[in-house]
Amino acid sequence: MKVTFKRGVHLSYANKEPTKQLPIREFVSDSVQIIMNMHIGAPSEPCVKKGDYVKIGQKIGDAVGFLGIPVHASVSGEVTDVARIAYMMEEPVMAVTIRNDFKDEWTELNPLGSVESVDIDKIVPAIREAGICGMGGASFPTHVKLSLKPEQKCDTIIVNGAECETHLTADHRLMVENAPRIVDGLRAAMRALKVEKGVIAIEDNKPDAIEAMMRAANGRDGVSVAVLKTKYPQGGEKQLIEAITKKQVPTKKLPIDIGVIVLNVGTCAAIADAIIDGKPLISRVTTVTGCVRNPANLRLRIGTIVEDVIGACAGFSEDPGKVVFGGAMTGLCLPRLSIPMAKSTNGIVAYNEVESRSVEEGPCIRCGKCVSACPIGLNPYQIKVFADADKIEEAEKLRVMDCILCGCCSYECPSRRWLTASFKIVKQKLTLKAKAKGGNAK
Repeated sequence: MKVTFKRGVHLSYANKEPTKQLPIREFVSDSVQIIMNMHIGAPSEPCVKKGDYVKIGQKIGDAVGFLGIPVHASVSGEVTDVARIAYMMEEPVMAVTIRNDFKDEWTELNPLGSVESVDIDKIVPAIREAGICGMGGASFPTHVKLSLKPEQKCDTIIVNGAECETHLTADHRLMVENAPRIVDGLRAAMRALKVEKGVIAIEDNKPDAIEAMMRAANGRDGVSVAVLKTKYPQGGEKQLIEAITKKQVPTKKLPIDIGVIVLNVGTCAAIADAIIDGKPLISRVTTVTGCVRNPANLRLRIGTIVEDVIGACAGFSEDPGKVVFGGAMTGLCLPRLSIPMAKSTNGIVAYNEVESRSVEEGPCIRCGKCVSACPIGLNPYQIKVFADADKIEEAEKLRVMDCILCGCCSYECPSRRWLTASFKIVKQKLTLKAKAKGGNAK
C-alpha cells in the first residue's frame, strides 16, 4: 500500500528525466576548496597550514563543541591556502585549499568490519570521527542524532529515499547502484541504538530503486521498504514520519520525541563506509542538470568548485540566468561559480535566462490555495500580511517558525505572492532576536 501525508502539492514538473537513468560517474578536479562550515554547529578548526602535504582522508579540521565534526582532505596533495573566503553565509568562512597531485594516497584507515558484528559501542564514535552529517540538505551532525538522552527512546529509524525535490536524481541512482551499502548503514544505526524497526521510504516514481532496495533489504533483520505516493514535500522529515508512522511531530518538538529518527540514503551509505572501510566522508553523489550540455550524476570530492563541475558536464548549453544548489523548490542561488560544493550539495542546477526571470507579486485574492497546500497546516496568507508589515511577533504567534520553507504555498498561489521568501526573512529575524536575548527561537 502506498502511503503519504496530508496536504502538499503535486508538481506539474519534476525535470528528472535528463538524469534519472544516467549511472553515477566520478569526477576529480585539479584542486578542492574545503570549507569548515559544512554542518549545523560550530565551524571546524583548521589543523593544517599552507605548504603541508595531506593524504585522502587525513583530518584537516578539528571538531569544535558538542555539534562539531571533523573535516577531512578529499584529495591528496599540497595545501595551497588556509584562509577565509566569501561563501553563501553572512560572514566569510574558513577554507582549506588543496592542489590535487592525483596520487590518490590515503591516510591510514581503521576499518571496524561487518556492521552486523562490530562492537555497538564503537559505531557512533566512528560516525563522528568520519565527519558524517545529514546529506539531504539539513547537515545536522549524524552522531548527535544517534546520541540519545537517558529519557529518549527510538523505536523506528526511517531512511529517506523520497527525493521529492525537482531535478535531483542523486539519491535515486545511489539506491539503484549501491543499495547494499545503504542497508548496511541503516543496520549499523539500528544496532547502535538497539532499534528493531528500520524502514526505507521511496516514492513510487522510482520503481527501479524500490526493486533494488527490496532485494538489498531481503533477509536483513527488521529492515523493510515502504512505497510512498509521489507528492511534494514527501521527503520532508515531518511529512515522511507522518506517512510512515501516522504520527505527527508536535510543534516545538523533534522526531525523537515521538521515538523516530530519519536518515538520508546518502548518510546511511556514508555510515557503512565509515564502519566497514574506516573511510571518512570525502565525497558524495550530486546531480548536475539544467542548461548544461551533458547532465550527469557525479560522485564529487567534497570541496570541488562549481565551475569545474560545470566543465565536467561540457559547459553550459546556453547562457545561464542563475545556478542553484538544490532544486527549484528549495534551492539556493549561487553568487558566483567559484563556490565549492559541500557535504549537503545534492544538486547543481543551471537555469537559462527565461527560467530565471523573477515574477511580480500580485494582490492576494483570498483563494485559500496556500492554506490547502501547506503540509504543516499554517495560514500563509495571514503570515504574509504580518511579514510585509514587519510584525514578526505576530507572525511568530501564527507559528511561522514551524514553516519548513518547502515552497508549496508559493507554488500554488495564483497571484505569485512571494510567500516562502518572506517567511524565510521573518524566521531569520526571529532567530537573531532570540540569539540577542540568549535564547532559542521556537
